[in-house]
Amino acid sequence: MVIGPNGEQMGIKSREDALTVASVAGLDLVLMNGSKSPAVGKIMDYNKYRYERQKKQKEALKKQRETNKELKEYRLTPNIDVHDLETRVKNARDYLLKGHRVKGFIRFKGRHHPELGKEVLNRFAESLSDIASVDVPIKQDGKIMSIILAPNK
Repeated sequence: MVIGPNGEQMGIKSREDALTVASVAGLDLVLMNGSKSPAVGKIMDYNKYRYERQKKQKEALKKQRETNKELKEYRLTPNIDVHDLETRVKNARDYLLKGHRVKGFIRFKGRHHPELGKEVLNRFAESLSDIASVDVPIKQDGKIMSIILAPNK
C-alpha cells in the first residue's frame, strides 16, 4: 500500500514501482508499517520526517521533565539553631525557585515534644511563604513530623 506525498492513497504497488514513483517525485519511500499485510509505505522527504520526529521527542521529554519535578527533603530538629534554620531555608528557596517541591521533616528521638516540632516547621513554612505555599499541611507519622511546600504558580 503506497501513500502519496500529499496524503492520497495510490493503492497497492510493487516495491520497484513505488521506488520509481518516489524517485520521479524527488522524494523517499519510507516504510511506515511493515508488520501489517499489506505493508504501508509513504512517499515523503525522509530527512524532514526525521527532523520533525526528533523535535516532537524533545518536546515530549521537556514536558515529562516539567511534570516530574523532584521532592527535596530537609531534615530539621526541634531545637534547631536560628542560623541553621536560615541556611536550610536559603537552600530550600533556591530549590523552590527551580520549580521543585520541598519537604521539611523532623525525626524525634527519645521523649519528644510535638509542639516544638510544629513550631519549627511553621517557622520553616513561614520563611518561605513569599515563594511557596503549603501543599501538604503538618502531619505526624510515628516519630516523624513533616510538611510539604510547593512553589507558587
